[in-house]
Amino acid sequence: MKKILEGDNLSLLRTLPRAFARLIYIDPPFNTGRRQTRERMQVKAAADGERVGFGGRRYEIERVESPTYEDDFEDYVSFLTARIEAALPCLTPDGSLFVHLDYREAHYVKVALDRLLGRDRFRNEIIWAYDFGGRPKRWWPAKHDTILWYALDTKHYVFQFDEMDRIPYMAPGLVGKEKAARGKTPTDVWWHTIVPTSGKEKTGYPTQKPLGVLERIIRVHSEPGDTVLDFFAGSGTTGEAAARHDRGFVLIDENPEAIAVMSKRLGPWRPEVVTSSERATAE
Repeated sequence: MKKILEGDNLSLLRTLPRAFARLIYIDPPFNTGRRQTRERMQVKAAADGERVGFGGRRYEIERVESPTYEDDFEDYVSFLTARIEAALPCLTPDGSLFVHLDYREAHYVKVALDRLLGRDRFRNEIIWAYDFGGRPKRWWPAKHDTILWYALDTKHYVFQFDEMDRIPYMAPGLVGKEKAARGKTPTDVWWHTIVPTSGKEKTGYPTQKPLGVLERIIRVHSEPGDTVLDFFAGSGTTGEAAARHDRGFVLIDENPEAIAVMSKRLGPWRPEVVTSSERATAE
């Protein structure tokens, strides 16, 4: 199953099959209180360009239209938990839920999910740490996100230890050549760079998350042939990570710009794309 659905996720979740997804990962809006956008520019060589580069060559800069969305909610926790509750029937009995948040709401959402799912179903708080961007001088720079992991069944869930990508030892000389070559098991703190501004992975969609983070989650917490659900799909990173590792995906977003980005990005895997207008016509 490979689908991209445009529309309100709360409504669409209620129409999806029961127990079809082994894994749910969501990266919802962070409730920053501002409009999320990412400026993109295209550089072209031009004899009369206003910018001068290496060797005296001249260039002109053209701003490229980029996707945006509003990130401001009066009652964020209720907004989010209503959608998570609607998504839970989509999980298999041994399925897992991953919720990606930042420091503004992580603690509130953790309490709400403990109430919704039960504290015993909470498995890990994963910290994704990165080192990029501005550094204020009046407080410690915020350079991490929080990912909450819940398992529906605390005794039976997917955790493929051998599929875990291992990381280098900080002092390889202390552990011997064999261990150093193998690398060590990651902890609940994941050091991973953000999506490079000029990298091939970049789609131009604001708040895009890196493939490496999603690939680790998908490889460890699902198996080939499983389906992954993401109902705040944005740039489609979840879909690409799933497809690269022989998983299916169902991606939902109500932003037409996100649907366009995902459709292009995931084109090689030929997903079924259902827009709001197509659904209205069918009804």
